Amino acid sequence: MIRHNIDPNIKIRKCDDLYDSPTTVYVNKFTEESSKKFCEDMDKAEISPQSVIPIVIDSYGGQVYSLLAMMDRISACKKTVATIATGKAMSCGSVLLSCGSEGMRFISPNATVMIHDVSSWAVGKVEEVKTSAEESERLNKLIFETMAKNCGHKSKYFLNLIHDKSHADWFLTAEETVKHNLANHIRVPSFEVKVSLDITYK
Repeated sequence: MIRHNIDPNIKIRKCDDLYDSPTTVYVNKFTEESSKKFCEDMDKAEISPQSVIPIVIDSYGGQVYSLLAMMDRISACKKTVATIATGKAMSCGSVLLSCGSEGMRFISPNATVMIHDVSSWAVGKVEEVKTSAEESERLNKLIFETMAKNCGHKSKYFLNLIHDKSHADWFLTAEETVKHNLANHIRVPSFEVKVSLDITYK
């Protein structure tokens, strides 16, 4: 053990940043509760010293409105965001994968991505069903056009591909996600943490 004899007259200010581990944001579900936790984790990561915020996605999907809240939080982030798909990034998960910064979207070699139309589970009167269908169509257009923009494509890129596949669930391998620029790299990245300590005398 190394012991340091420090003059008691020297005041030492503790730097909490040296003791806090970098924040990794994990996404498994898309619910109101998970969306709230996601935003809290993003807030914590954004005020930390880390320059990149890793978002690890392993999800079957979930609620579209919760996805939109997460997308808005990423859009407001001033730091580089790295999205990493491991295992599965389906439905909402595939859209969130596209929200990573260009060049910072990763997928593990054996991960599966699934893209499909927004689902509507409306029941009730005819007009209520019509209204729900209109909202689903609006959300579908918003999500797929945003996804296309994130990946550097024309706005109708993914909408057209989904249409060509008769609106069935579209499963993609890691290689296919790179082909469509949904992911940039087939690997799980490693993040190196460097901590420096400056001692100043006043």
